[in-house]
Amino acid sequence: MSQRIAIVTGASRGLGAAMAEELACRGWHVVAVARTTGGLEEVDDRVKAARQPGAGELTLAPMDITNDDAMAHLCRAVYDRWGHADLWVHAAIHAAPLAPANFLDVKDWDKSIATNVRATGVLIPMMEPLLRGSDQATALFLDDPHGGEMYYGAYGATKAAQIALARSWQAEAAKVGPRVLIETPAPMATATRARFHPGEDRSALADVRAEAARLVALI
Repeated sequence: MSQRIAIVTGASRGLGAAMAEELACRGWHVVAVARTTGGLEEVDDRVKAARQPGAGELTLAPMDITNDDAMAHLCRAVYDRWGHADLWVHAAIHAAPLAPANFLDVKDWDKSIATNVRATGVLIPMMEPLLRGSDQATALFLDDPHGGEMYYGAYGATKAAQIALARSWQAEAAKVGPRVLIETPAPMATATRARFHPGEDRSALADVRAEAARLVALI
């Protein structure tokens, strides 16, 4: 098949949704993965409403990336249908509320580890064979460096661990592929950032769609 296949995890909102929409509008077939069915349907509606010539399509996959069996089934389904994937954008994240380390909520801590760290470690071995089936495959990770900052304990620590794992894969795959990109998006006017920084002047923040277009251009 000539059509390029992208898997976007965390595709129902924020930058992940914007990336899925941008890729589809540029002709990719996007497998959009997220827990929120309504959010995925909204992305699909926006792509269809744009009616751009040569636009691709979305396959909606409403599932939790921490469900190993569901993700294994998804990767197998992608292989059975297309035989490969050309791109994996990993935008899924659990953004725990900001809090002092000594007031860390155990449930949020566990969910941060499960989503941001463990799921990434499980998904890399699942995605890698799919990406090896493409000559120009890319895995894209999105850094958000807050490790060690005040009140960012759960989010900062687990996001840093996720990116450390991605950097190891990047080094290991440098000669044999796939290409592993790690990019740091500009601060954007997303709902997650609004939760972290209530009352912030959002006029100075980057537009999420513009940032998605910039990142897609790097692929």
